[in-house]
Amino acid sequence: MSLAIYMVVMAGVTYLIRMLPFTLMRKKIKSRFFRSFLYYVPYAVLSAMTFPSIFYSTGNVITAAVGTFTALVLAYYKKPLIVVALCAAASALTVALIIKFV
Repeated sequence: MSLAIYMVVMAGVTYLIRMLPFTLMRKKIKSRFFRSFLYYVPYAVLSAMTFPSIFYSTGNVITAAVGTFTALVLAYYKKPLIVVALCAAASALTVALIIKFV
């Protein structure tokens, strides 16, 4: 029974979070600052949630840093996402193998 209550509360909260902006803001937002702020919020939140966990994903900060650096460089040069992901993983694996055998 408590699981059902938890699910109903969770569904209600999720619905409220999605419904309230639509009901409270019926007019178009004209403030240039506020519109640009809202534009960058998803990127900032995603970065804040993902970036710290990147350095603990491999179990070694050095390999994670090398993979992150590789990904950032390839992303800067606008390479496709699959290329960035594969090269970052390959560079982290290569450094991990080098560390293991040296």
